[in-house]
Amino acid sequence: MTRKALSPLLRRGRGLFAVLAALALSGPSPPPAARPALWRVADADTTIYLFGTFHALPPGYAWEDATLKQAFTRADRLIIETIVGDPQAMGALLFRLGTPATPLPPLLDRVPAGKRAEFAEIVKRSGLPVAMLDRLETWAAAFLLVQPMMADLGITGSEGVEEKLKAAFEANSRPIGELETVEEQLGYIDGLAEADQRAFLESFIEQASDMRAEFAAMLAAWARGDERAIADTFDKELKESPGLHQALLVRRNAHWANEIKARLDDTPGTILVAVGAGHLAGPDSVQEMLEQRGLVVTRVQ
Repeated sequence: MTRKALSPLLRRGRGLFAVLAALALSGPSPPPAARPALWRVADADTTIYLFGTFHALPPGYAWEDATLKQAFTRADRLIIETIVGDPQAMGALLFRLGTPATPLPPLLDRVPAGKRAEFAEIVKRSGLPVAMLDRLETWAAAFLLVQPMMADLGITGSEGVEEKLKAAFEANSRPIGELETVEEQLGYIDGLAEADQRAFLESFIEQASDMRAEFAAMLAAWARGDERAIADTFDKELKESPGLHQALLVRRNAHWANEIKARLDDTPGTILVAVGAGHLAGPDSVQEMLEQRGLVVTRVQ
């Protein structure tokens, strides 16, 4: 499995499959004045900008305005969700974490009866060996199925916001860090109860049929910096599963808030923290959790 195959899977925001499966579809044009949301938290010697990203965009999509460019230029370092490293090591990690201690039913039997025909067609189009998928935990099989679906739609992650930011910071040797390791990120999914893993897989099947509409709604909300719409459009499948919501949003956001507070306390200078936009919207957002820790978070735009 290549780095391009794995990296989009490992940089998720809310609405995982809708975001990943429709990331770079051509068609939507940026609004006349795209203004993605930006926040700021600071103390006497440290300023941290919080920027909600879209993990991939249509080719040529113009999203950087003057306010964002100024913040990006001021930052001494970039912090993203996770840094994707050696693809072979990541593939080995995925299969190690995703292999159950005891065998599970065939993957098709883990899908509701009414959706099995549709799911069987998705698996067939993927070209992945059914026997291999059957041997994996439900979440891992779902992850492997995302990439072929993206490729089938001509989707890549090269236009993603993180990729553009990383290139800009690397160009003048500014350091890039992460909020969680790949193993930590996959661990949140791996720790899900089987019922939640099946909800995770089922949401993937549902999203596969209306990706273009989902993508358009999320992109429009992100481009205009609409927090309420971002929370609504990025969080559909999580709202239906408390287990998913806790594991993929609440726990991660709490961990990130602790990391950001620690950097505020210990790292002088200006830092840009760029994470999936869904993590910066709604009642369980990173900003809300920072304020619960006594910090003042101000929206810049």
